[in-house]
Amino acid sequence: MVPYPDGPLIVRGAFHIRTADGGPIPQHRRTVALCRCGLSNIKPWCDGTHKAAGFRTDA
Repeated sequence: MVPYPDGPLIVRGAFHIRTADGGPIPQHRRTVALCRCGLSNIKPWCDGTHKAAGFRTDA
């Protein structure tokens, strides 16, 4: 996992993503960008909304 400054969390390789209830979220790629700003319209995936929103991370 790589947290991009002011952007998404990039996850590569074999992994499983689950909902808060434990249900699986299907993924179709071995590398995905997960939203960290909370504004994406396609959560949990990043759609680039963080750029227009001016999302900033501490690190």
